[in-house]
Amino acid sequence: MRLKLLLFLLPLYAVLITLAAQARTTNVALFITCEVVLLGSLVLAWQLYRSFMQPIRLIEAGTAALQAQDFNLKFQPVGQPALDQLVAVYNHMLDALRQERVSQHEQSVLLERLIQASPAGILILTFDQLIASTNAAAARALGQPAAALNGRAVAALPAPWGAVLADLAAGQPQTVRLPGGQTYRAAAAHFLDRGFQRRFVVLEELTQEIRAQEKQTYEQLIRLVAHEVNNSIGAVNSLLGSFRHYTPQLAPADQADFAQALEVSIVRNTQLADFVAGYARLVRLPPPAPHPTDLHALLRDLGHLLAPRSAAQGIAWHWQLASAGPLLVQADSQQLTQALLNVAKNALEAIGPSGGSVWVTTTSQPLTLSVANDGAPLSPEVSQRLFTPFFSTKAGGQGIGLTLVRDILLAHGFTFRLETEGDGRTVFEVSF
Repeated sequence: MRLKLLLFLLPLYAVLITLAAQARTTNVALFITCEVVLLGSLVLAWQLYRSFMQPIRLIEAGTAALQAQDFNLKFQPVGQPALDQLVAVYNHMLDALRQERVSQHEQSVLLERLIQASPAGILILTFDQLIASTNAAAARALGQPAAALNGRAVAALPAPWGAVLADLAAGQPQTVRLPGGQTYRAAAAHFLDRGFQRRFVVLEELTQEIRAQEKQTYEQLIRLVAHEVNNSIGAVNSLLGSFRHYTPQLAPADQADFAQALEVSIVRNTQLADFVAGYARLVRLPPPAPHPTDLHALLRDLGHLLAPRSAAQGIAWHWQLASAGPLLVQADSQQLTQALLNVAKNALEAIGPSGGSVWVTTTSQPLTLSVANDGAPLSPEVSQRLFTPFFSTKAGGQGIGLTLVRDILLAHGFTFRLETEGDGRTVFEVSF
């Protein structure tokens, strides 16, 4: 545009100057008049050129600002009504764009901080079902840092997450139980990104709520059953004990059978009382009184205690301790002994009478204990129900052993896991 305007004005003034020069010798007055007119015309042409080019420069500057997304640039009025109207419209548009941009940025920052601070785990997926973003709660639930999770396929996550999240449908939440006893509810939903649907997954931990409900339920049930059974057994055993005084009054041939029947009844009642007492101990578990406890000495005592049973089953114990000396942990020695005794007994029962091995391993940095066995592995169905009160895979099992272990370890603030690893060994690991 500039070039066309100059190509139009320059030849035109060149012709006018040439014509005016021819009148210089013939008519001096006409020559002077033409020169004055030409000079005035040049001044007007220059002003016209500037006025013509000013909107173009304004449009160029505004276009460059929009391309650079610089919404802070504003123009001042120049005194031309049409151009000032264009400046006002442009400035208003930039104000609106800047305000929208600031608002979107603030909302984006707020949403990001809410996601990171959320107690629920959130996984945002790409269109290809890869993990695009992970908050801190999701990283804790999955047991891996967020940097290691981002970019991975959902189906490639470790069990049990991979199988559950890969098939998770929107509006159909599923419950996931981890080897450490934690329980999560996984739910999927969608949001729009550039007009297309993208998935995100919410992982809500239900561990505390479920444990509180379980404990409230079984505490009431156990208290009721223990109260009724103990009252009845005490009275019945008292009566059976009194019947012993009538033994000499019977015929000699009947005395032995009568005494044996009484003894069997008393023993059976006592066993029933002990059975109920096992549940009552679960309810009346006192808060731990931690003190320095030698974990190695405690483990050796358990090994001696279970040595006869292990020998009868043909089970070999393998010790891989962090040191030959003591390994101190802050724990209630009685409660920790009870918990580890249950863990060791479960290992022997998993191996069965066919024989096998138990590996006891400790580390000092970090302070951990693992008890592994090569018995029957845990099935996925059983793994999902571990640490559930009254659930047992053993015939006649009470289903309170692992529940007691869980409550003792959690009361101490220890973390733990129970799962069958890739080499076929089932490992119970405690992190102190």
